[in-house]
Amino acid sequence: MILAADVGGTNIRSAVITSHGEIVQELRSRISLGDRDVSENELIEKLSALFDEIIRKHGSISAIGIGFPGFFSGSSGILVSSPNLPQLHNVNLAGKLSAAVNIPVSIQNDALCAAIGEHRFGAGKGHSNLLHITLGTGIGGGLILNNTPYTGEGGMAMEFGHLRVVNSDSPRSCGCGGSGCVEAYASATAVSERYFELSGIQTDARDIYERACKGDSQAIRIIESAGHCLGMAIAEATKLLDIHTITISGGVTGAWPLLHPAIISSLDANLIPPLKGRVSVLRSTLDDSAGLLGAAALVS
Repeated sequence: MILAADVGGTNIRSAVITSHGEIVQELRSRISLGDRDVSENELIEKLSALFDEIIRKHGSISAIGIGFPGFFSGSSGILVSSPNLPQLHNVNLAGKLSAAVNIPVSIQNDALCAAIGEHRFGAGKGHSNLLHITLGTGIGGGLILNNTPYTGEGGMAMEFGHLRVVNSDSPRSCGCGGSGCVEAYASATAVSERYFELSGIQTDARDIYERACKGDSQAIRIIESAGHCLGMAIAEATKLLDIHTITISGGVTGAWPLLHPAIISSLDANLIPPLKGRVSVLRSTLDDSAGLLGAAALVS
């Protein structure tokens, strides 16, 4: 059995998974990694304590695969940097965790793990090349080229959420420090913020979609705008990479009946003629399990 983990700032999703991708048991744990001053030793201690507890309950665990919000040097398991933990640089996270729990550990960027999971088990199965997009609090991306995960030279390939799609005089600010990024228009956070600005109602993306289904014109406008921005960003990535299969996962895909037509309309409007009609944009078939399955695939 493999222990897979998808690490967030305040929660960690873990699962015991077979080598064939069958989830035997899933667990959710609250753990605070959101403190930007957390030290390397504290990070190792918190993660290893959690994994030790799970390993004790499941004696058949042979290895751990982890999706982590950060940039890694190839498949080395070395954390080059993390936006959530800016004081940590060049930490051999896989090696130190492996020594702490006494079994092999592999670790990779969380969005790339989602791409690996979708490629091996989901809507991207059977395709040699795949661009996977994660739509959640932020927007991430993972790239599979010739059946191989691509990390880039510094582990930062496919920061899809920070492709610039709006160049007006007053583009929306993004958490990366830039402005006009697709994340500032199409993430769950952005959808919620934009609806609040228009309606004065503070709610989440799921509720906004439900409101759209009931005819709320402001909700419809925001979801379609999110799809339009996603389509623009996908067009730019496609023109660069010539990849014809795009998969999307995450909570915002709950609005797929409204989101997908807007994506396709914008995509076709922004592609060069030889690519028009040749790019498939598919909703994940793995729901929110793509990252866990991809983390398991790191060691299976």
